[in-house]
Amino acid sequence: MKILLRCVATICLVGALLVAVFVGLVHRELPRVMQRPIDTTHAQLFRISPGASTAAVARQFEQNGWIPDYRFLILQARLDQVANRIKAGVYEVSPGDSPVTVLERIVAGATKALEVTFIEGSTFSDIVDRLENAPHIVTTLKRTDEGAVMAQLGLEEAHPEGLFFPATYRYEIDTTDRQVLLRAYQRMRDVVAGAWKKRDEALPYTSAYEALIMASIIEKETGQAAERQEIAGVFVRRLQIGMRLQTDPTVIYGLGRQFDGNLRRADLRRDGPYNTYTRGGLPPTPIAMPGQAAIEAALHPAAGKALYFVAKGDGTHYFSRSLREHNNAVKRFQLRR
Repeated sequence: MKILLRCVATICLVGALLVAVFVGLVHRELPRVMQRPIDTTHAQLFRISPGASTAAVARQFEQNGWIPDYRFLILQARLDQVANRIKAGVYEVSPGDSPVTVLERIVAGATKALEVTFIEGSTFSDIVDRLENAPHIVTTLKRTDEGAVMAQLGLEEAHPEGLFFPATYRYEIDTTDRQVLLRAYQRMRDVVAGAWKKRDEALPYTSAYEALIMASIIEKETGQAAERQEIAGVFVRRLQIGMRLQTDPTVIYGLGRQFDGNLRRADLRRDGPYNTYTRGGLPPTPIAMPGQAAIEAALHPAAGKALYFVAKGDGTHYFSRSLREHNNAVKRFQLRR
């Protein structure tokens, strides 16, 4: 009996020593593993699905190479008493983050806000490219031609240019490109409709769509925000007296992929629906996505008598009332340069 008791005591002692050694190793290794910066040179996004367990998240950490063994994270979560507080979502891991800081972020639900930005003056092709490159957006639209894209969106317009409002749109993971575009489309409709109701009187537009076309030209012509209304005034006065708009951005838009960055005299002479040097009035569609300020400028142009403007080379323009004054300004600011 004494021998048995001695054996039991020995086993217990050995077990206690093993436990002590294990605890010591844990206390020494756990901080080293969990507080060491993750080896990454750029921000990474990862997703935690709804209902994911701590073990599942820990295995993600191991698979991504953030910890050598998934059990380290499980143990850390248990020691911190947060094993049952994992929150689903998309999270970001940045250079300098450690596994423990990422775990704290997950427990706090500090998810990464997914967003895509459409920039003022961008074309429809530009924003579709942005959607295709945005993380966690599902591409559903087939880019055969613009009319086909509009049909896929379920919209009645044949041409998409200018119909989507430039802004930053937040979205959830697995949102489709169609969903984001429909939000941008509805926002543009709301903005234009609201601005159209408050428009100045005696404007040369027959519809809000024509105002949108003008706004897109103003957006592309304006280098300084303070000049938007003045540029709008020039174009509005030209329309009112039957003078051609003669604006380069419409010609460039009409050239499409043929434009190589250098607008030639031959391009200005080549007739086409977007050539405002050879044709009077507005082009058939917007040439870009105008922002709120450009829309407001198109509907509230500055009063004055200027009919011409030329770029001064510093982002601003020189405005002239007469062709003679304009030609002199061209010599001064363009030809000499």
